[in-house]
Amino acid sequence: MSASTLERTARPRRSRTRSRTVNARPALVISTLKPHQYDLRPACASLICPDCKTWVPISGLQTRKPKLVPHDTGLAGKDAAVRCRLGSNRLVTVDMTVKKWQERLEDGHAETVHRRKTTVLRKPKVAPAPAVTQIAAQKQTAKADDEPGDGQPLWLLREMNWASTELAVRDTDTRRAQLPDGEAPLGALPVPLKTLHPQRRSR
Repeated sequence: MSASTLERTARPRRSRTRSRTVNARPALVISTLKPHQYDLRPACASLICPDCKTWVPISGLQTRKPKLVPHDTGLAGKDAAVRCRLGSNRLVTVDMTVKKWQERLEDGHAETVHRRKTTVLRKPKVAPAPAVTQIAAQKQTAKADDEPGDGQPLWLLREMNWASTELAVRDTDTRRAQLPDGEAPLGALPVPLKTLHPQRRSR
């Protein structure tokens, strides 16, 4: 495979360049950027290019015309070699000292650290749905509370209610068993009104 077929990657960004080309765009003013978007220390003077959002060295920081070095838009050695046309060789106006920049950086950090935390509104806890047996027990308890029982258990109240209506129920059942005259089927045996007790034959 020839070297011409290999895909070119972004080149390393040198801190100093001999290029005399100057970008025609207006100079980038340092004070318009946020403190964390640039670094004015002489050993690593750089800033985030507003166009490609990558860190770019500033060449000639101590000269009258500092500018951004020519750079690609991606990471060196990894991304494709796409030159940032808008940000390369752009002049930089350094209108701030290193000391002032450090103060702004520290003030911004202190403000962030002491910023109040947002109150978290927790969702109310929902009670789990009761089981079927629990629902039945609740209904029985509520019914027992509605009935006057002077604190007596539910089974005893049921027995007392049944005893008070037992005679009326049995009388109704007896009257239902008796058929009026003329309503019996033709050829049918008469319906006994008394309980029969058959006896076993003696051997």
